[in-house]
Amino acid sequence: MRIRAQLVTTRIAMANQLRGLLKLFGLRLGKVTTPGKRAERLAALYRQRPDLEPLFAPLVAALEAVEQQLRRSARSLEQRAAADPACVRLMTVPGVGPITALTYIASIEDPRRFPNSEDVGAYAGLVPRRNQSGERDTRGQISKAGDPLLRRALYEAANSLLTRVKRPFALQQWGQAIAASKGGKRARTAVARKLAVLLHSLWLNETEFRWA
Repeated sequence: MRIRAQLVTTRIAMANQLRGLLKLFGLRLGKVTTPGKRAERLAALYRQRPDLEPLFAPLVAALEAVEQQLRRSARSLEQRAAADPACVRLMTVPGVGPITALTYIASIEDPRRFPNSEDVGAYAGLVPRRNQSGERDTRGQISKAGDPLLRRALYEAANSLLTRVKRPFALQQWGQAIAASKGGKRARTAVARKLAVLLHSLWLNETEFRWA
């Protein structure tokens, strides 16, 4: 999981480097969502500046190699998750895919570690810090304690749940209401915390998500 996270970070850095270098020559890559779209866009830009193609070729080749590794990793993780009964149960939750399920199980290890499912949110660093002094008791940013990979996986699952899942359900609607009043970042954090609790409950009780 950590190697994959490093690959993702590397891919983002290399893609940003490519965009930055193109801008130096007055060229914009624009919005590209797949390697194929990026190749089409680069071909169009190279027609304007043929001299740049050999200059950028090593960077583009390295970026494509990292993306190929990520695709292989994704296929491997999908196979591992499909073979694990606990992962299969967790993936019944909308927005939760193989990477989130595997990361959650690898981080928690044993659901019986937490007799109370609410404790998992704190373990993932998704609860607000508390500042108590005298009569004051205020809450600030989330603590960010615990495993950062788990926190990131839950946050990304929350984002998927809020923006990509088409079938409405209670947790999604709750998160969308928070987004409307307090902003998307707070909504994603709040939903991620709820997901940490929900996934623990499903795992501990060996049950699946129910839409209603």
